[in-house]
Amino acid sequence: MIDLRSDTVTQPTSDMRKAMAAAEVGDDVYGDDPSVNRLQQLAAETLGFEDALFTSSGTQANLLALMSHCGRGDEYICGQQAHNYKFEAGGASVLGSIQPQPLTNQPDGTIALSDVVAAIKPDDIHFARTKLLSLENTIGGKVLPQHYLAEAQQLAFYHGLKIHLDGARIANAAVAQGIKIADIAQHFDSVSVCLSKGLCAPVGSLLLGDEHFIARARRWRKMLGGGMRQAGILAAAAEIALTQQVERLADDHANAQTLAAGLADIDELAGSVEVHTNMVFADLPAALVPQLLVETLAEQGIRISAAKRLRLVLHHGVTVADVTKVIAAVKQFFAAQPK
Repeated sequence: MIDLRSDTVTQPTSDMRKAMAAAEVGDDVYGDDPSVNRLQQLAAETLGFEDALFTSSGTQANLLALMSHCGRGDEYICGQQAHNYKFEAGGASVLGSIQPQPLTNQPDGTIALSDVVAAIKPDDIHFARTKLLSLENTIGGKVLPQHYLAEAQQLAFYHGLKIHLDGARIANAAVAQGIKIADIAQHFDSVSVCLSKGLCAPVGSLLLGDEHFIARARRWRKMLGGGMRQAGILAAAAEIALTQQVERLADDHANAQTLAAGLADIDELAGSVEVHTNMVFADLPAALVPQLLVETLAEQGIRISAAKRLRLVLHHGVTVADVTKVIAAVKQFFAAQPK
């Protein structure tokens, strides 16, 4: 199958499978797993932080960050489209008693800094205490500009806030700009990084920050059931994700451009096609039932999600030949539709 639903469907590489089989392991809850310890040290050095924590998922890494920065009755500011607000089951509220303050994301994915300032609550017993500004990069495949991150960091510092980055696809953002991941991470007090999307690891995300922050996060991780034992089997693959798979993301971006260009040639999609890093978006005609396209493509070995606004995600498992096949299949589908 050519699976364009998400870059979470990537399979571990052959090098990852070999590393997992040979990984040296210990009990990570005791801090004894050498493969996990090596991964965490490597990640901290690569991204420019004092310490790092290996977690089971990006959702867990983000929740640990929110709970380590904020206490009960505190608030974090984020975008309406932020993953840690919209797509993580309300964990901050349910498990952390932390109030989200979502703001409108601008067309480029940013949150207007004037909106952030206006949303910061005064020091008054009637209000939740605003403690954290949380951004996401990339968001919907869109890269937040470096100058914006610097201005957001300055705003947070001036108002006494911490600033967190949901960097699930921070590597995509770095590759798209031709910079290092650390160049993005430098603007934040904490960063989460997903290793199981475009970077191909089977499981895991990293949370990075200073040593005191990571110590708090480690305690929360244990409480939330995230303390893993011989996790070095997973960390071995995660290390390869961080060291061997980042630059390869440029191939996914190039394939996304090719796919977008091909879809833009289809009259029914023309004008609505957008491409951002490894993601292609297009609006289906109002009269078309999305499931019909899903089922037709599935018959040809192509898997997509059913939605009026298509999101097609390129990743390690999708080749140039696959992109050509997808373009041809979508063109054939629309050519067969009654006019």
